[in-house]
Amino acid sequence: MRAIWKGAVSFGLVSIAVKLYSATEEKDIRFHQVHRTDGGRIKYQRTCSIDGEVVSYDDIAKGYDIGGGEMVILTDEDFADLPLTTSRAIDVLEFVPADEIDPILFAKAYYLEPEGQAAKPYVLLRDALQDADRVAIVKIALRQREQLATLRVHEGVLVLNTMLWPDEVRTPDFGFLDEDIETRPAELAMASSLIDSMAGSFKADEFTDNYRAALQEVIDAKVEGREIVQPEEAEEAPAAAIDLMAALKASVERAKKARGEEPAKPAPKKKAAPAKKAAPAKKAAKKSA
Repeated sequence: MRAIWKGAVSFGLVSIAVKLYSATEEKDIRFHQVHRTDGGRIKYQRTCSIDGEVVSYDDIAKGYDIGGGEMVILTDEDFADLPLTTSRAIDVLEFVPADEIDPILFAKAYYLEPEGQAAKPYVLLRDALQDADRVAIVKIALRQREQLATLRVHEGVLVLNTMLWPDEVRTPDFGFLDEDIETRPAELAMASSLIDSMAGSFKADEFTDNYRAALQEVIDAKVEGREIVQPEEAEEAPAAAIDLMAALKASVERAKKARGEEPAKPAPKKKAAPAKKAAPAKKAAKKSA
């Protein structure tokens, strides 16, 4: 891995020199746009929309559209005096319980490696975070932008997760939220049963990108000149459930079958008890003469 940033974690009066590495990488298969007839790469030129001339990188500036066809052009000098956190510091602001942070705020993950003689304070911060069962809320400047982030421990390494600012998370505005929709207790119980029948422990290695694997097979076949085998048709999505309870019951049975469990057998019908014969009427006692 190649470090993309160097700086220090500022932890009170302690400074921990670190290197920053991307913790994740996308595995998507990427394509180039090419000329269909000869495979030549398609290239694009940066041209000015006003005079139509090709513009070099040296003549490209940042512009902010204020509407009405007007543009404000900003230079490097305009950015120089902005109150941006120093580009070489990760400032710890506070320590909070991890479950107080909504996962929707998380963006990208980075590994932190101690640099030089910083291994001991690095390990100290790591162990202290684990003992406190908390994460550090920090600020960092990456790519000329101040970002909120967390520091947490993952497999013995400090991980920095950049976060969205609260005003970057959209508020869900959907009509059904204003409707008074009720679920029946029996439906809720059956849905809970379905969740229980599909419960498990998350193991990331058990999941694979089937589409990417199939696409890679197509590419390999092209390269080797082999016949391209069409992948099996994907299972069709189920139609919208008309009878919710019936769909839930069927889903539970299918989940159990997938786990190798025997489907629940319907309870045997009880035989109706034979009708009792009416007791014969007692003869009236003979009256004494």
